[in-house]
Amino acid sequence: MPGSGKEEFIKVATDLGFQVVRMGDLVREEVRSRGGDLDDASVGGLANSEREKYGMGIWALRTLPKISGSKVLIDGIRGIAEIEVYREAYPESLFVVSLESSDKVRYERIKERGRKDATPSEEQFKERDNRERSWGLQEAMAVADYRIANEGSLQEYKEEVARVLREIIDK
Repeated sequence: MPGSGKEEFIKVATDLGFQVVRMGDLVREEVRSRGGDLDDASVGGLANSEREKYGMGIWALRTLPKISGSKVLIDGIRGIAEIEVYREAYPESLFVVSLESSDKVRYERIKERGRKDATPSEEQFKERDNRERSWGLQEAMAVADYRIANEGSLQEYKEEVARVLREIIDK
């Protein structure tokens, strides 16, 4: 879910030698190419409309050409259909990690980070969550191979992320 710690997860993964492919970057690139604004309504709206038009796995399909190497982190899976795309492409080497934080903690983080696509009100935050849940995010989280709770200190979280990633590397 937004604000659950993906950026910090990516920093740890990068330090461990992972290439990072961000599904959201593809969405933002498409918004820019269409002359849109990079606010939540534009980015989330395009992500949703493309899913409705081409299927729930469209953004995963569009990331496949960007994936190369043996240690790749794909950021931004939002549903089972996307996991299925990746499981078909990488049946032996895909591991799904769910990052989990309470709504209260996530909302505070989103307010603090000040990104242009941040949801400024609690109502907009809930609307964004509902939109992403409608894509199957909770179902994707439920089938994750690993779950990492991110409610404590940043240091504790980074240590747990590193532990999980090292375990995945060793498999």
